[in-house]
Amino acid sequence: MASIASSLGDEKERSLQSLFSQPVRFHLLYKSSHHGAQLSKLLSSFDTSGKFVLVVFLQTGEVRGGFTSRSLKVGRTFDDEEAFVFEVNRRAKRFPALRSAKAVEVHFTDSGQTITFGQQAGYGGFAFKQPLSSTSSPVAVSFGKCLRVNSDDQVMCVDIGPDETYGCRWPEEKSARCVDVELHRVQDLGDLLPSPWREVCWTDWTRQSLRHNFASYKLVLETLPRVRALLLGPVGSGKSSLVNSIRSTIYRRIVHLPNVGTATGSFTKKLKSYDIRAEKGGSPSALSLCDVMAIGDEDFAGLSYSDTLDIIKGHVPEGYKFQSDFPINDKINGYRAAPTLKDQIHCVLFVLDAAKVTSYSSSLRTSLRRLHTTVSDLGIPQLILLTHVDQVCLAVKESMMSVYSSRVVQEKMQKAAELVGLPLSYVLPVKNYISQLSVDLNTDILLLNVVNSILQAVDDTLEDEYPGVITGPLPKEQLVKI
Repeated sequence: MASIASSLGDEKERSLQSLFSQPVRFHLLYKSSHHGAQLSKLLSSFDTSGKFVLVVFLQTGEVRGGFTSRSLKVGRTFDDEEAFVFEVNRRAKRFPALRSAKAVEVHFTDSGQTITFGQQAGYGGFAFKQPLSSTSSPVAVSFGKCLRVNSDDQVMCVDIGPDETYGCRWPEEKSARCVDVELHRVQDLGDLLPSPWREVCWTDWTRQSLRHNFASYKLVLETLPRVRALLLGPVGSGKSSLVNSIRSTIYRRIVHLPNVGTATGSFTKKLKSYDIRAEKGGSPSALSLCDVMAIGDEDFAGLSYSDTLDIIKGHVPEGYKFQSDFPINDKINGYRAAPTLKDQIHCVLFVLDAAKVTSYSSSLRTSLRRLHTTVSDLGIPQLILLTHVDQVCLAVKESMMSVYSSRVVQEKMQKAAELVGLPLSYVLPVKNYISQLSVDLNTDILLLNVVNSILQAVDDTLEDEYPGVITGPLPKEQLVKI
């Protein structure tokens, strides 16, 4: 909707925003002069949840409207203690609902269309009614008598009057033609910090630098061809989608590989390694991502603790199909009794879903903590990748640049750190490419930061493990930070 400008203008928008107790931002969802003056189009423009303002622009230059904390997409009547009507003229003024019962209501009939704010014909507040039959159509949305918007011959009209539900004393006026009618989603900015708690330069230069650093990265231990990073996480955490997303970022286009699904249980059944190439058809980079069956919890058996350790130690051959009832042993085909360094896992990535991180089972928490302790004892670096951060904060969904300004995302990251037992600095937020058809600058930067962080974490560990083998400083380009 960014290409469609609101008729509010900067001054009136700021005046309307001043009526809210917390800082807010408006997102235009519907504009009658652009989308058509039909009530059905207005109602279909509501999101399934959220807070909204309906703004009516009169021919006199006056602006009236109403606010509701409920979506009018479905339902009949709504109690809304937060509802209010407003006017924005020389100054903005609000009239809060004095009676919250049925503060919001939408009326239906077989023909005709009307929207009402006020106590019209005995309706209190803002109300919504479902159609009585498949042929009925919406005719009114009421906030008492204060404001009633009608759609007549492709023109929005409004009835205005005094009202007891909201306590306003507007002069009565019938069927006044509207210049425009707009619906905005109201985003509460109280969840955004005054400044980001991690600094990131969100520019194409940053993306290109991170991509170059990753493509040219040389491990400090020359005898190790590439890092093997193991993706561990519960069902639905986005492990397999992460592989596709990282490849998409590197290849500069969306990659569709047959390793992603929506099964109720774990979609991945085998140990599968994905070499991340510096470019499509090019040589493998220093990173290989290893995907496995999801970790089990109370509802899903999943990857066992013993099988996980065998994978980390390098005993399990590529392509091995996991069986919850049959643990890995030295009798399986291809079992490596004496794995070399290049067979082993060099970094463990705990992949967790931001939308579920506060509701994971206690059994999963116990499994993650146990794995973290064991992996630490093995001297293997670990990171937490928090996926789906765009699903827990509206500001982040609008722009990934807000990821480190979001209180919600920060809290989810802290919860993820506590769940595994790692410091907050080990948690990296990411967004997977799921519905997009092209790559995005800010999403790319977060994904590229992940792959570079993996390589750097392994190098830091290798320096301590093989001090006599590694000599000389790291190449200068490998020290670039975002």
